[in-house]
Amino acid sequence: MVVDTRADENIDRIFRALADSTRRDIVRRTLASTFSVSELAREYDMSFAAVQKHVAVLEAADLVQKIPNGRERIIKGNPATIRKAQELLAQFEHLWRDRIDRLDAFLAE
Repeated sequence: MVVDTRADENIDRIFRALADSTRRDIVRRTLASTFSVSELAREYDMSFAAVQKHVAVLEAADLVQKIPNGRERIIKGNPATIRKAQELLAQFEHLWRDRIDRLDAFLAE
């Protein structure tokens, strides 16, 4: 069996980024609208630098994109990456539902 380690690394990076509640909130916000890093920083009880680090983690995981706009950087969510994570979770859900169905059939015998 051939394992695509690059794809696994990308998925790991996505889920590590989403493990933090602030980063999940930033993704939620930037999927609904675009924000500058300064605007995002105003929404959280942390420094601008801390928000910038969260954005950098999300950008490395391809969950958000930074778009230059003059001196500012506009942050935009990347729904395609969210879909990748969603597809993986759907595969796991299918696997577990199949196992539960087989267990139910076994217990019904």
